[in-house]
Amino acid sequence: MSESPPTTPVCYRHPGRETYVRCTRCDRPICPDCMRAASVGHQCPECVNEGRRSVRPARTAFGGGAAGRHGYVTKVLIAVNVLLMLLSIASDRGGDAAVGGSGFGGLLGGHTPLTDWGAVLGLAVFPDGTVGGVADGQWYRLVTAMFLHFGVVHLLLNMWALWVLGRSLEANLGPLRFLALYLIAGFGGNVAAYLFSAQNATTAGASTAIFGLFAALFLIMRRLGRDTSAILPVLIVNLVFTFAVPGISIAGHLGGLVTGAAMALVLAYAPRSRRSLVQLAGGAIIVLVLVGAALIRTAQLLAG
Repeated sequence: MSESPPTTPVCYRHPGRETYVRCTRCDRPICPDCMRAASVGHQCPECVNEGRRSVRPARTAFGGGAAGRHGYVTKVLIAVNVLLMLLSIASDRGGDAAVGGSGFGGLLGGHTPLTDWGAVLGLAVFPDGTVGGVADGQWYRLVTAMFLHFGVVHLLLNMWALWVLGRSLEANLGPLRFLALYLIAGFGGNVAAYLFSAQNATTAGASTAIFGLFAALFLIMRRLGRDTSAILPVLIVNLVFTFAVPGISIAGHLGGLVTGAAMALVLAYAPRSRRSLVQLAGGAIIVLVLVGAALIRTAQLLAG
């Protein structure tokens, strides 16, 4: 009785291809196109994907994603601010800022139609007789103001600071936590400007968020046990400029500083066992307190 010759194994994904190589995890035959290099031998695509799902993604010391080291959020925030500066210049079609001696597009600090639309404003009557401001229902101003600037110089100073501070904080906090810190600090600074500025005064700029980042970087570095001696002098210099240079929103800068510090404390000192929940709840409480303060200010303006 004759015996049939042994059959050559074929790839489980490509039956027409003969192979003597097997996956080191599941032992299925795999052809060169299906081989994935492993620490020992080769694995099939399914086993590689299964292994990736079983590996926990890298996290920062504060629970954030390791993707923050690429600085994507910082770069996007800078891009948004630059784009809105270009739109602000484009909105100034009549050249009002240039006629007023402030430079093209508000180069040295002039208003444009876009900044008039989005800057923090309590309550005021516009030249056309209409009423506007946060107290009149334009709550979006408390957010949009942190992305608008009175001129290119104003923009460049803030973007340089965001580039320096943002990359370090994003790497340590992760993208989502850093974005939350930036937005809440900027919102807090704008609310403070709304609370303590004249109701017909306009304020705008990313500096509300930037001052929050200064405070946060100091606290985060302290929490990590790193040297903070280089941060304090820069922060002090910026505070001196805040009080010494006319036209700067003192309330906005200090409000952003305090809010950023509060959010940084939540992010840095949340207990490890329930870190994400505590961080989320802490951020929500800060936002609710700020909204409550803005509601009180609105009631005061409308009553007066």
